[in-house]
Amino acid sequence: MNVNEVDQMLPCGSFHNNSGKKETRTRIQIDNRNVMDCFHQVSSLSSPFACVSVMDSTSVTLTVRGTTTRQGEVIAVVGSCETLGSWSHQKAVTLQPADEDGTLWRTTIQVPRGHETNYRYFKGFFFESKNDGGPCQVIVNRWETHQMPRSLSPSEPELVIDDGHFGVHNGVECVDSGWLTCQTEIRLRLHYSVKPPVSITKNKFKKSRFRLKLMLEGIEEEEDESPSTWHEMITTLETSMISDVECKSRHSQPECGYSLVPSKWTEYSIHTMDPDNLELTFEFFEEDLSEAVVQGDSHPGYVGTSCLLSSSFVESGKDLGVVTLPIMSRNGRQTIGKVRVDYLVTRPIPGLQCDMSQSFAKYWKKRSALDVGHRGAGSTHAAKHHKIRENTIVSFLSAADHGAAYVEFDVHLSKDLVPIVYHDLTCCIATKKKNDKNSLVLFEVPVKDLTFDQLQLLKVAHATAMEVHDDKDLQDEEEYIYEHQPFPSLSQIFHSVPEHVGFNIELKWICQFKDGSWDAKLSTYFNMNQFLDIILTCVLQNAGKRRIVFSCFDPDVCTMVRKKQNKYPILFLTQGVTDLYPELMDIRCQSTKIAMSFAQSENILGISAHADELLRNMEFIREAQSKGLVVFCWGDYNNDHENRMKLRDQGIDGLIYDRICENKLEQSNIFNVEEQVALKDVIQTCACSSYSIPCSSIPCAGKSQENNGESDSGLSSS
Repeated sequence: MNVNEVDQMLPCGSFHNNSGKKETRTRIQIDNRNVMDCFHQVSSLSSPFACVSVMDSTSVTLTVRGTTTRQGEVIAVVGSCETLGSWSHQKAVTLQPADEDGTLWRTTIQVPRGHETNYRYFKGFFFESKNDGGPCQVIVNRWETHQMPRSLSPSEPELVIDDGHFGVHNGVECVDSGWLTCQTEIRLRLHYSVKPPVSITKNKFKKSRFRLKLMLEGIEEEEDESPSTWHEMITTLETSMISDVECKSRHSQPECGYSLVPSKWTEYSIHTMDPDNLELTFEFFEEDLSEAVVQGDSHPGYVGTSCLLSSSFVESGKDLGVVTLPIMSRNGRQTIGKVRVDYLVTRPIPGLQCDMSQSFAKYWKKRSALDVGHRGAGSTHAAKHHKIRENTIVSFLSAADHGAAYVEFDVHLSKDLVPIVYHDLTCCIATKKKNDKNSLVLFEVPVKDLTFDQLQLLKVAHATAMEVHDDKDLQDEEEYIYEHQPFPSLSQIFHSVPEHVGFNIELKWICQFKDGSWDAKLSTYFNMNQFLDIILTCVLQNAGKRRIVFSCFDPDVCTMVRKKQNKYPILFLTQGVTDLYPELMDIRCQSTKIAMSFAQSENILGISAHADELLRNMEFIREAQSKGLVVFCWGDYNNDHENRMKLRDQGIDGLIYDRICENKLEQSNIFNVEEQVALKDVIQTCACSSYSIPCSSIPCAGKSQENNGESDSGLSSS
């Protein structure tokens, strides 16, 4: 690809020519037969150079090496100053190819002189805004995610910087995939969780084994656009397959697709900016044929197709579900069977932009195991009844006072869509019988059916109270003060718990068991996109510098959280293989081994596994960590001190357990300890400088940390 070809593909956005003037490309046409490539000079008032006066600024030329793999993709830079978009991807500055092969990229910008400017590079697409005068639409494909970004502090009028290779800073490569900004992700899945996905009715093919390949077709094109428009540039299709023994993700399909295996989960991921206008076609091939069924076939064994229109997702009003499609024979005149397709549609969070200043989605600083307070100070409904109610502000404060690094709690939504903290999907409310003041009748009510204000008026009991006729919680006449109230809102927890205490936020979602029944008998719940948009927005707006780790038992929720935001990590919760809980329907949830494969495939931080299986298979901890995964552990077995010590010895990253305030902690809050050590290091470094004591005579931690190039900031999820 030469410079002219690359230049024709550069989309709209901010550009800087060699003279330092900003240019804006107002329209692109990718097809070389009809290139409308118009540039307009922008006045100094609207250019990046207007951000600071010439006397107070430095002209900086940035150069970086990198290859772009897709037509129209460019390298851009975003940073902390206004010139570089103040960390907004929509205001980033695109670089231009500076050599014939398109591997050297360069731009010239003006930055404040005498001030530090931090910045990162990313690869992506820039498109015109759908609204006149609005910011560009930008897709971030890959971006640099070093904890300490690149920086410059110019003091001269001009500065030339060669930043080496994209993604490599201070000798460390750190690049992550982007998140959903203006595009939508559609996933189609074929699996044996419920029953075989393909059912054949035609006798001729009943004993056949099939290979399937998904094709993207039927994209309607505007009359004034060529076939090589932005649709083709950014509409992608990738395939993933996972099992308990392997993970193969984000790759293209072979010519005749893949065969379906009962132990594997097969998934097709489509990224598009036109999610309602796709024709998704499955092609079926007989697996064992070496000759064409019909003379002239390009692919041996081709027998039929199934077609799904993406517009049907909108028409159904669901972003998650199952559709059954007929398999039409190659002549289209008869059906030979049907295919059951599971789908998931993930959309960007409306009205919320993630900045690019820092990301902890895949960052973890290895240290000794973290103590995580289960529901704060512990479950109220454990064998030993506790005076502090779980999942209340006072419970979290108690755990914080006793050294918990994190507190773990469940978040779901009230009927009026307020994020609330409560463990169960249902609660028990009571009515008194007539003429019997001491007799209460308990009713189990889904939390989602009560508004936030209604929940604040309730005195509640655990759902198990109905089974044992235990209404002691309801009969307790103590009036709760604010900190003891059940059902606090998520924002109240953020404002009430000290910021040095991290939050392990479990996103509560319904689960289906292997026998077909549902957790809490709830087979329907919120729209998953809406549910997560509300909770993630609350977290991103209130977290400040607090450490945050999400977790969830539902793998689709984990996938969505990873795609919807770029800042915080998520752990896949798994109960593994155990007799303590009913087996789950989803094959991705049925063992710790396949949970590892799922976490790898989705590129999430790690897993939170049940102590029952981990204590029986300690090697799972090292195996997961060897795959780049962080491992937390949960379950009642963690309440035993000896079990916790065994897991610590194996290098577990986090331990979630009850009664932190009653057990003698293995360690104090580790983050406070590290801050105290860091403060001592600073004082020691200052002492070295003030009294001219040679640093060689006293171990000076300041220098070693400076050379490290990574910092565990207050935002760190580690």
